[in-house]
Amino acid sequence: MAAESRDIKTTAQAMSERLIGWRQHFHRIPELSFQEVETSRFVAETLKKIPGMQVATGVGYPTAIVGTLSSGTGPTIGIRADMDALPIQEENDRDYTSEREGIMHACGHDAHTAIGLGTASVLGKLFQNGQLEGTIKCLFQPAEETADAQGSTGAPYMIKAGALDDVDCVLALHMSPEDQVGDVKVHDGYSMANVDVFRATVYGSGGHGAYPQLGTDPIWMLGPVLQALHGIVARRVSPLDSAVISIGSIQSGSASNVIPSEVHVTGTIRSYQPDVRELLHHELDKAFSLVKALDGDYELSITPEDPALSNDPATNRVIQRAIKDLYPDFRLIDEPFGLGGEDFAHMTRAVPGAMFFLGCAVGDDKTRDLHTPYFDIDEQVLPIGVSILAETARRLLTEPSA
Repeated sequence: MAAESRDIKTTAQAMSERLIGWRQHFHRIPELSFQEVETSRFVAETLKKIPGMQVATGVGYPTAIVGTLSSGTGPTIGIRADMDALPIQEENDRDYTSEREGIMHACGHDAHTAIGLGTASVLGKLFQNGQLEGTIKCLFQPAEETADAQGSTGAPYMIKAGALDDVDCVLALHMSPEDQVGDVKVHDGYSMANVDVFRATVYGSGGHGAYPQLGTDPIWMLGPVLQALHGIVARRVSPLDSAVISIGSIQSGSASNVIPSEVHVTGTIRSYQPDVRELLHHELDKAFSLVKALDGDYELSITPEDPALSNDPATNRVIQRAIKDLYPDFRLIDEPFGLGGEDFAHMTRAVPGAMFFLGCAVGDDKTRDLHTPYFDIDEQVLPIGVSILAETARRLLTEPSA
């Protein structure tokens, strides 16, 4: 291991207590998407304590922050950490359990933010000691989880504000509670899904429940639609392609003796490949059009949220080499991360970049999956995340052709 790599690993490990303190602080005060006021303030105040760090707040959104370290000439590397929490009531019994009713860091963004601060601190020391030239931009992003009324999550706002205009490569990590500490998922190309939300209304005339023959019943019409919808992935998409269509809600009616005139359906569409995404949209419309043969009508809207996350192979090679040098006993897993969505995908569409998943399983008898009330992490993963991000960034600055 090179001296610089060893220094980064040693410095990150020495920060363990501080990293744990930051993570637990964020865990106690979770804030929903676009509401990360306290989290953002803490991040900005902490970044300002790093010598040489220039801190810009409100970059595209009031809670978005960019911290910049720069010296001399060289590449510009972005490191992104998301800050928002989820509307989930925590069921853990910890000293740092959420203090906010119905809100919880159930996706690891508290860890991501703590690791982002740790990485900024480690790299700040290297800049201060004259060991690095180039620029590091620490991107602390709001609203990864939930889009606003305009259909946008946090990443597009930061991109539109110019946060990536001069960036040559962008990095991110994600907690992976189904994997053990020492397991790291690094995958080239499509690794997380396109995310589309659909909303549909099926129309009939409705009527009295005692006289169904006098009207048209949209609930009955929905039956063949559901059969067709659930058959799309099984019979219209190649088994070699990844795809999901799931219904999240069906709402209709208000009385037991009244046939309603409308049924409202919402759901999610997930895919990797652009042509599969287009096929799913087309087939979904065909499924709802079946109601016309039953004397009904429908409206369907499909709202794209996140594109598929595509990881740059060249960036991944640098990440993999950094991990192998820092932690030679770690297991690298080359497989897609699943059909979950990740708005970091907007950033890797704008500039080359990659996200890796870091095993963080607690190792007890609880299932602590992402987006569940029992989510938690083994906090020894925090300095590991700092080491990998900082070392990868260092190599991208000092070995731009690597």
